[in-house]
Amino acid sequence: MAQEFIVEADGGSRGNPGPAGYGAVVIDAVTGETLAETAEYVGVATNNVAEYKGLVAGLRAARDLDPEATVRVRMDSKLVVEQMSGRWKIKHPDMKPLAAEAAAVLPRAQVTYQWIPREKNKHADRLANEAMDAGKRGEQWSPSASTADLRAASRAAAEPAGPPGDAAAGAAKARAALAGATGKATGGTSTGGTGTDAGAVAADVRAAHSVAAGTSATSSASATSSASATSGTSGTGTDTATPPVGWAAAADLGAPATFVLLRHGETPLTPEKRFSGSGGSDPSLSEVGREQAVRVAAALAARGTVQAVVSSPLLRCQETARTVAARLGLDVELEPGLRETDFGAWEGLTFAEARERYPDELTAWLASPNVAPPGGESFAEVTSRVSAARDKLQAAYAGRTVLLVTHVTPVKTLVRLALGAPPESLFRMELSAASLSAVAYYADGNASVRLLNDTAHLR
Repeated sequence: MAQEFIVEADGGSRGNPGPAGYGAVVIDAVTGETLAETAEYVGVATNNVAEYKGLVAGLRAARDLDPEATVRVRMDSKLVVEQMSGRWKIKHPDMKPLAAEAAAVLPRAQVTYQWIPREKNKHADRLANEAMDAGKRGEQWSPSASTADLRAASRAAAEPAGPPGDAAAGAAKARAALAGATGKATGGTSTGGTGTDAGAVAADVRAAHSVAAGTSATSSASATSSASATSGTSGTGTDTATPPVGWAAAADLGAPATFVLLRHGETPLTPEKRFSGSGGSDPSLSEVGREQAVRVAAALAARGTVQAVVSSPLLRCQETARTVAARLGLDVELEPGLRETDFGAWEGLTFAEARERYPDELTAWLASPNVAPPGGESFAEVTSRVSAARDKLQAAYAGRTVLLVTHVTPVKTLVRLALGAPPESLFRMELSAASLSAVAYYADGNASVRLLNDTAHLR
């Protein structure tokens, strides 16, 4: 009778693209025993490339144990699972050969695919981080135990029972936790190195500059409110005080949910700088806006990191999102919380026209986020619904990179909240049409913000 294996695989990139590695583990589906581990530092690559390489390595390890075995692949990469299951098209040129390589390892009838949450894939995640840490030291990853040792450790740690693979990873997880250094390649840390390298973060901050009104579309800024901190490994006790945040915070656990924030392309109202919110005419893209959407789609396709597309329901965002999603081979999900502010009576007016017609109301609006335009929404109300949408999407896309196609106010609000900036900072940011920004949300509550304002920076 053929054996049944579970292959858990993962990959990550510290920079995306950046130094990358993968890890995979083969588990006996009946006993939960760890039968084999494999990991490798692969140089500079994207998350998706590393994930595919981890899949290939895991399937090969399973085939080496029993070429007749049935294999259930479990990964937290929705992209890889859906593409290998045949439900999503594979359009990116870097993914096609890797997917073909994975499909050729074992007969198709022997392999099934299952998506699992990031927290259920800790064993493979740990191996991927170990491989990247080894690569950082100029070494290749090597297993810490023989197959027999792995089996014995798995049996010894099998109580209480848990998801396959968790027991064998428990001891390593505990050791890493004492060191304050467990995590996902793209955002967390593992023993011996950090996913978000503290030196790189510091360099980004030194290079950062403010984005002020009138900044050209070619300017860029990077700022971060997350950091890695080294911890001792003495294991003498656990600090029960409230954990620090920001630069003093301990290393985050797990990969971030990364939101790539895309302001929609230009509409006929954009160059005239008219209030255009969710309570107006809902204009479509202009010819210039459609060209901008095509350029953004090409830049994001070349980057190869976006795994899902979510859009405001307003027409200009849907048109932009559909252009990008078609290029990436993805569907578009609509999220009402990402719609623009309802500017009420000011819809379609320029700032000068609004000041002339509603001088007192405009002055009060500029002075307080709790004041709404006549018949419209206050920035406080917008912040509330944008925050709710953020939390919903952060949970739905944990550990993944998702493109949010939205508007000026929601983008500024997400950036402001991530940086802990005051409400008045909304008036101090300039976002060009079709500009890109990014916010990575970590499990410890920290966030890393990158303002690009130019699709050229993604190439």
